[in-house]
Amino acid sequence: MATKDPSKAVTKSGNLGRPEGITRNREEILDAAEACFAEAGYAGTSLRTITMATGVTQAMITYYFGSKRELFRQVYLRRGQELKRERMESLSDVLSRPTFSVRDVLRAYLIPTFRLLSTQQGKYFLRLQARIHTEPDELAYELRREVYDLPVRSYVSALVGLLPRLSEKIIYLRFTQMIGIYLYILSGAHRLDQISEGKYDIPDPAEMIEEIVEFAAKAMSE
Repeated sequence: MATKDPSKAVTKSGNLGRPEGITRNREEILDAAEACFAEAGYAGTSLRTITMATGVTQAMITYYFGSKRELFRQVYLRRGQELKRERMESLSDVLSRPTFSVRDVLRAYLIPTFRLLSTQQGKYFLRLQARIHTEPDELAYELRREVYDLPVRSYVSALVGLLPRLSEKIIYLRFTQMIGIYLYILSGAHRLDQISEGKYDIPDPAEMIEEIVEFAAKAMSE
């Protein structure tokens, strides 16, 4: 009598069901995949790498996500959608005040991102975020549109009302330049300690936010 493959379970409809004997859950797979993708990028990470990191079978990953592409998408959107929500809430809070400044708007955009530094998984996402902005794959474009486009348009709209002397085009350009600055800093590639021959290191998140806000605000006010 043939031994049943424990990595596969067939439902009454004939489809693959949840693999038997596995206790790892979906969130644990997402956590491990996030770390793997952050380290090696999408192309450089195989499902085998992720199965080794999680201790689950490829059948379990296929059960939850179907493919590496969908796994990557779910990894990115899990934290990306939360980041999008926090940015929109932060902007709403600023706009609800009787008065607010350009610096208030810029700070509201940056704080949710730097908050991710408080956890190891958040740091993995920040590295992944920096990677996805350099990958030309259509999936990367899709995820960037889904996570970033609405917040950026909303923040630029708020800045247009505060900066009547600047065209919307210039504000978009300078805002995206600010995005490039924080992505570079949070990617870990800044090398400030090496460039300064060990004199200085990257400031703590609160100070770094204020430095970027000050830099970007002055660029937009001139």
